[in-house]
Amino acid sequence: MSLAIIDAREWQNVFDLRTGRKRQDNSPKSQMLKAVLREHPFPGDIADQGNQWVTDTALDLVNRYDPSFAFLIYAQQYYSFRFEHPGEAKREHLIDSVFAEVERFSKESGFFPVVVGTGDMIPVDEYIDLSRLDGLAITSHWLTRYAGLYGMSSQDMRYLQEIAGIERLVKKEEFMSLFSDEPVDAEHLPEYLAVAREGCCFRSTLLRRPVMIPSHNYFIPVSAELGKVSSIADVSSSIEALLQGKKVALILVEGVGIRDFRLPYTPCSNSKGWYTYENGEAQYLTISTGKHQVFAYPPGYKSYQEDDENKGYPFSGYLTSLPSGTVGERFGGKSIAVGNRSMFMHTVTGTDIAIECFARNLSNQGCLGVIHR
Repeated sequence: MSLAIIDAREWQNVFDLRTGRKRQDNSPKSQMLKAVLREHPFPGDIADQGNQWVTDTALDLVNRYDPSFAFLIYAQQYYSFRFEHPGEAKREHLIDSVFAEVERFSKESGFFPVVVGTGDMIPVDEYIDLSRLDGLAITSHWLTRYAGLYGMSSQDMRYLQEIAGIERLVKKEEFMSLFSDEPVDAEHLPEYLAVAREGCCFRSTLLRRPVMIPSHNYFIPVSAELGKVSSIADVSSSIEALLQGKKVALILVEGVGIRDFRLPYTPCSNSKGWYTYENGEAQYLTISTGKHQVFAYPPGYKSYQEDDENKGYPFSGYLTSLPSGTVGERFGGKSIAVGNRSMFMHTVTGTDIAIECFARNLSNQGCLGVIHR
């Protein structure tokens, strides 16, 4: 059973992660996690101290729990890029600052750092409106390049083919064949996938309007200390090999790609054919599990069909179960995850303890701590 502890500054409550029901738990591990949450209130997604919060919280957890593996995500600069489009001086400052936090954690913790940039971001050139189709168009969560299409009329298809911002329309079967060497569950796949050209962004969700979006990052940087890895699916096994003799930190730096990476790096494939990963659950799970992950929660799937009072894991966003085979789950020693990317720390890392901001669409609701084992 996994426990979730929500800290809203004025109060803390313990819940069963799967059911969302309140629990009572005063075990030493629970008391320790409550103390860490109490000491480190989250400043906000785009607050100046957002990345410092990740480092401070992770170092506190390292001192109290003594793990051998840490999985960190630094996302403050990503939110600033996506919604504020800072000037060049501010952008450079944000990138310098996040790498300074990465270095601070590595020096003060003694962990061997493996740093991954999730990809460069570029300004939006065009917003593609799919709201007037006869059929249904769905964009998934934080993705901007992909939209799922259902029940398209012949008029819809002609209209879509004439939109200059759409790069291709992909049938379900074609998408499945691209990942033919991976286990395929077609239940959630849309009938068609619309793929936007670089710089274009689908607009059919209620999320805040982005001003910068990921470019088509066919390659992303992985710090050279990891050695030669050809694909993001190779990172997980390389981390496991390092853990045989070292304390290791896998550190993801959001919204930063090859153009702005501040460390020696290896360019690593972040794609398969025409498909490129944006910084969402599919990219993180591919890094964490060592297998391409596109079918459990594919772009454009109808997540609303599972969102009712019976849905499991109510604190885990649209995920309905905890993914298996993650690097933290496979590792037998103590492990932690800390990050200012809500939901992902306790779902995609597999570590025994996870701390994340409990924020939705930039609304700060406190912190969430999870004990998995």
